[in-house]
Amino acid sequence: MHLHRYEKIWLSFGIFMLLGFMGIVGYQTFAMGMGPPSHKETIDPQKVETTAPFDEPGVKQIGDNEYEVVMILQAFGFTPGNIEVPVGAKVNFTMTSKDVIHGFQVADTNINTMVVPGHIQKISHTFNEPGEYLVICNEYCGAGHQAMATRIIVK
Repeated sequence: MHLHRYEKIWLSFGIFMLLGFMGIVGYQTFAMGMGPPSHKETIDPQKVETTAPFDEPGVKQIGDNEYEVVMILQAFGFTPGNIEVPVGAKVNFTMTSKDVIHGFQVADTNINTMVVPGHIQKISHTFNEPGEYLVICNEYCGAGHQAMATRIIVK
């Protein structure tokens, strides 16, 4: 089989680019720890309210200026409702859904995640500015989706 000179050049370029991208992804994953999450935690969506920590949803202090918010997302609501935390507090959200896929987006922050039934979603954020932050569901979840909202009050 005979390849034209330009075919050899483009073939070499393609292989070089593929190896380069694989090298970059490998470096980011192993040296920089930027791999996709692999600690997938699951839960039975039928038993959410009887499974720890979702049997006691709410806000609790877990360290010096660090809080854990355990939330259940269900049709058109968040449990617990409004959340209060102090300014500068690191807040670790632990969430799951009982029914359908929901979104969890906090306005004016970079918090935006999808909460899937049967899976536990964790995300952290430090609130450095006082105020009220609107939390919305940004995944269509049914006829009352537009009313699914709550607030995080940072004092």
